[in-house]
Amino acid sequence: CGECKFGYTGPNCTVRRTQIRKEVFKLSTAEKDKFLAYLNLAKRTISQDFVIATGTYEQMNNGSNPLFADINVYDLFVWLHYYASRDAFLEGGEVWENIDFAHEAPGFLPWHRFL
Repeated sequence: CGECKFGYTGPNCTVRRTQIRKEVFKLSTAEKDKFLAYLNLAKRTISQDFVIATGTYEQMNNGSNPLFADINVYDLFVWLHYYASRDAFLEGGEVWENIDFAHEAPGFLPWHRFL
């Protein structure tokens, strides 16, 4: 169903399913073809759960003119990765530059292992 926490399956999401991620260069031709087919499917599948903002809060007239777009699953993944590794915007228009929560924080290993 896609609603279970990573590594679990079953009707109540209680069945543990061990995942082993293979080295991409060691995939068989059939495995490579399947991998590429899933990437292409992700590029054609619109997310049922998420949209992305296509403008800033100011451009949306403080929320009265929402600017959102549907996003495919692949581009959502790319957007999330970019968003986690970009500069952080703080209150008062300040910017926390050169911070990378995706690669220079405790979440690096689990985030990239999940991928």
